[in-house]
Amino acid sequence: MTIVEIIGAVVGLIYLRLEYKANILLWPAGVLMALLYIYIFFVSKFYADMGIHVYYLFASIYGWFRWKKDAAAVGKVQVLSFPRRQWSAVLAVFTGLFGLIAAALYACTDSPIPFGDAFTTALSIVAMWLLAHKYMEQWLWWIAVNGISTGLYFWRGLYPTAILFVIYTAVSVLGYLKWRKMWREAAGHVL
Repeated sequence: MTIVEIIGAVVGLIYLRLEYKANILLWPAGVLMALLYIYIFFVSKFYADMGIHVYYLFASIYGWFRWKKDAAAVGKVQVLSFPRRQWSAVLAVFTGLFGLIAAALYACTDSPIPFGDAFTTALSIVAMWLLAHKYMEQWLWWIAVNGISTGLYFWRGLYPTAILFVIYTAVSVLGYLKWRKMWREAAGHVL
């Protein structure tokens, strides 16, 4: 599995660079990365992470078509800010997902860390939805996902993936700053 994990990490770095640049090609890279990590996490018994990559597979296809459609209409990918009045709904969805996933993992699998796996999976579902809609706040969710996942992957001995997630965490901070700048410039806000 190590070679598959290394290939997945390399594709993940390519994906992250494209996401940072708000480049539409992040989506086909996301499709490939999802396929590789479905296998990796199945073998490692990170069932919720495996499941989230099935979601990523379909979300990448959705995001690709959505960004393509929006870019054709506007002429470029436009970064948005998530409406504050909708945060309570997003937090409620996250909490519900976390509870359902944790209960399923605890009751139905041999996952060694059902609550950590469920927590990062629920965060990831919300983050991916925010990304597909081009909300800059998606990076804040990814900072949490990537930081927590780093510890979980080191603990399970998935060292190439853990190192990838260290990089993901750092780039998520930089990505948020870049996307916020892009949003402010597009909206005419003062930096």
